[in-house]
Amino acid sequence: MHQTVEISETSAKRTALTLAAAQSIVGSAAPISISLGGLAGFYLLQLNGMDTSLATAPVTGFNVGVALGALPAALLMRSLGRRPGFMTGAAVTALGGAIAAIALFRTTFLLFAIGLVVIGLGGSFVQQYRFAAADNSPAHFRPRAISWVLGGGVFAAVVGPQTVVWTRDLFEPVLFAGAFVAMIGLGLLGVAILSTLNIARDKKGHESVSSEPVRPLAQILLQPRFLVAFACGVGSYALMSFVMTGAPLAMVGCGFTPDDAALGISFHVMAMFAPSFVTGRLIARFGKERIIAIGMLLLIGCAIVALSGIALWQFWSALVLLGVGWNFAFIGSTTMLTESYHAGERNKVQGLHDFLLFSTVAFASLMSGFTLNAFGWEMLNWIVFPVVAFCLVLLGLLVLGTRNKTIAQAGE
Repeated sequence: MHQTVEISETSAKRTALTLAAAQSIVGSAAPISISLGGLAGFYLLQLNGMDTSLATAPVTGFNVGVALGALPAALLMRSLGRRPGFMTGAAVTALGGAIAAIALFRTTFLLFAIGLVVIGLGGSFVQQYRFAAADNSPAHFRPRAISWVLGGGVFAAVVGPQTVVWTRDLFEPVLFAGAFVAMIGLGLLGVAILSTLNIARDKKGHESVSSEPVRPLAQILLQPRFLVAFACGVGSYALMSFVMTGAPLAMVGCGFTPDDAALGISFHVMAMFAPSFVTGRLIARFGKERIIAIGMLLLIGCAIVALSGIALWQFWSALVLLGVGWNFAFIGSTTMLTESYHAGERNKVQGLHDFLLFSTVAFASLMSGFTLNAFGWEMLNWIVFPVVAFCLVLLGLLVLGTRNKTIAQAGE
């Protein structure tokens, strides 16, 4: 058994900052893929005289790649360690960019979709950054470490779109190829950043792990704290994807321009990540449960504003509330999740969690378009209410159970 190494706050801050920097660079592959995947897919299908209704399939491929890569990414990092694992993930992102660029030069739709699946596989490693920051922090610093890493998403939300603006037409008349060529450089820059990562290690050179016995996976998953953290994390992320995916289509359908819709999504992405710089401190001060509850109530606020009318300010305000609500609920849930396992169990738990999480998110993004087309923007937002209510009931039961247990122990 390996002995656990005590981790200083200084070391934890250095790790979190390195991962935040990697998030801002490697994580920018996601907005590039999502913003260009459908447009490039339409371009390739039109060139080949194929059915353009399949244009968004590459974006779905990206989401599927993130889900499929979750377990292999966790297993790889368990075998090699997090630094080489994360470097491999950044290299996979670069490879996906290369495949997508080649597909655009060869005008091959299927190869382009495969390229975005590979980019998604690289993205599954990016999703593990928040866990690495938490696992390599003292308990009191974990919420801030997670917040710092997700705060890197603010810069990814700038780096990705700006990369598209400056590079997409570099290889005209081959449209969009420049952005995916640029993604190769972003992935390789990510490899360089992640090579400086300094994860706490024991005397044998392994990443520090707990000396506690590893419990069966079912025992871990059936803990009330894990179940509530999982439900709130998946619920908030799936709702965010569900409403966000449908919002641009709804805005254009209500007569607004694609630029109006794009600006609304920009506001939403900034609202998703900008609060990260304070969310960790709020969790430390008020507790995870309260911050998760506030996040869920903000998601309700999003639905109420969206249902109140179809003016542009209502769409934009709803998207901002959606982003902030996701931030509070998801960071709070992730922090709670890290309390349900010890170091020796983390790889299998984190990998399974993210596989289930992003499978649900991919399904939610697919169902968003179907729900919008079949039932309209209003129904899309009415669905928020029962999902949030379910999560809040579970959270309330957990808080009540914990309080009763504490009272009982104090009376003994």
